[in-house]
Amino acid sequence: MCRFLAYSGEPVFLSDLVCAPTHSLVHQSLHADEGKTETNGDGFGIGWYAERPEPGVYRDISPAWSDENLVNLCGQVRARTFFAHVRASTGTATVRANCHPFVHGRHLFMHNGQIGGYHRIKRRLEAMIPDALYDNRRGSTDSEAIFLLALANGLEQDAVGAMARTLTIIRGLMDEAAICEPVRFTALLTDGETLTAFRWACDGRPPSLYYREGPGGIVVVSEPIDGCREGWRVVPKGATLRARHGSATLVETPGLARAAA
Repeated sequence: MCRFLAYSGEPVFLSDLVCAPTHSLVHQSLHADEGKTETNGDGFGIGWYAERPEPGVYRDISPAWSDENLVNLCGQVRARTFFAHVRASTGTATVRANCHPFVHGRHLFMHNGQIGGYHRIKRRLEAMIPDALYDNRRGSTDSEAIFLLALANGLEQDAVGAMARTLTIIRGLMDEAAICEPVRFTALLTDGETLTAFRWACDGRPPSLYYREGPGGIVVVSEPIDGCREGWRVVPKGATLRARHGSATLVETPGLARAAA
């Protein structure tokens, strides 16, 4: 499983959250506490919003802990909203195109989890992605496939509803293929203004997700970046967190609950 971080609020340097804290995301790339694996060395990525409506993205296959370019870039880029992700592959190749976050227009998406038995439904799942969106398919991960299919299902207009419809489709394909492995879906989406965080799994064991609100903004993480739990709140299983301008709201997600059945 991967580790990630998202921020939305007053502009800050990426390094303040991605690199500097005691248990920063860079530290988690080598020493994660709550992930399925301690090491997340199969590449990394950052995406940020600054002066333009579309995000900038930098991704690479080197481990985050050893990439001097990442540290330098984070020390120079100041953004109001940004994503950062360190990857632990669940079976697909370690190539730049498979590193998160994924981008489409103004949207960034990153995922921590997996579609159980993905190789058995991959062809049928990809066939459901419209040609216009499939042309943007660069990698081979289940995460990117989920993102593109969700876009086809209306993600830009209704993020929660589109994701519920997408996961329902995926669960249907898995049932047809008699796949018993779970779907685990902890994910983050943003258009630079609104941040949406999902925490869901069909076996009731979604990857960890926390958030902390402060006077300047909100931070959403796979695990606390300061090495302690004080001030951090857990996103409940099956819940969705919506944040705008640094203020967060937990919302009920009946569509996702039905997708879990």
